[in-house]
Amino acid sequence: MGVNEMTLEDHIGDIIRKARTAAKISVESAATAAALTPGEFSTLEDSVSSLVRPNFASLAKLVGLHPAKLEGIANGWLPRSHDLSRWRELRQITTSQNGITVNCYLVWDEITREAALFDTGWDAKPVFELIAENGLQLRHLFLTHTHEDHIAAMGNIRETFPKLHLHTNSKTAPPQHRNRPNDFIHLGSLRVMNRAIPGHAEDGVAYVIGTWAEDAPHVAIAGDTIFAGSLATGLQSTELLKQKVREQIFSLPAETLIAPGHGPFTTVQEEKDHNPFFS
Repeated sequence: MGVNEMTLEDHIGDIIRKARTAAKISVESAATAAALTPGEFSTLEDSVSSLVRPNFASLAKLVGLHPAKLEGIANGWLPRSHDLSRWRELRQITTSQNGITVNCYLVWDEITREAALFDTGWDAKPVFELIAENGLQLRHLFLTHTHEDHIAAMGNIRETFPKLHLHTNSKTAPPQHRNRPNDFIHLGSLRVMNRAIPGHAEDGVAYVIGTWAEDAPHVAIAGDTIFAGSLATGLQSTELLKQKVREQIFSLPAETLIAPGHGPFTTVQEEKDHNPFFS
């Protein structure tokens, strides 16, 4: 598997907008703190950069971001490239539709060839191709949440694999498909645990995969919770989302690989060190 070559899901303007909106700060107030005109500030939020460099320290303090980490993003910080050959049975599948690019993940046990899919993305075709190419038996489908871009191909996948066991935190799912706290699923030698992370979505959950061969670090399939250098939109509550990320993601070992629903791979330590939503 190749190395991580994507750009960040959220550019500097996206990060500032998310924080400003969550803090209920007006464009005018934020522009004043940033030492920009409202027009210049709106341009900053809408694009990768601004012709006029804002006062990051004052702006970050107003909207609740870490000043140095925010400036680091503005200066081009990226997570390091991750050689995925350490996790030989992990594949990231990226599909796009309606201007939205989303990641799902296929994981399997090297000996039994039993496989699990984490979310579905927009299109099942690349999933089916990987299953056929590697001679896999798809046993489980784990959903990080039920927003359309993450489950669009679920009908096709479940029709093709009717015995597939579904795992979700959705309250509308039948009881046998709902995750139970502290429960875990064995996938051959791999072990999959669930950690509820509401805030973006009520049914938000991350799945932590452990016991990889050759002592590769754990992998956290994070869905729309945390992205490299950013945070998902707090459709329920940004503060709740941040609290749950601290409790459920940042409590994992530092070298844990974070596999987000959008954007590049990162690690727990990199996000602690560089994500401006966390001090």
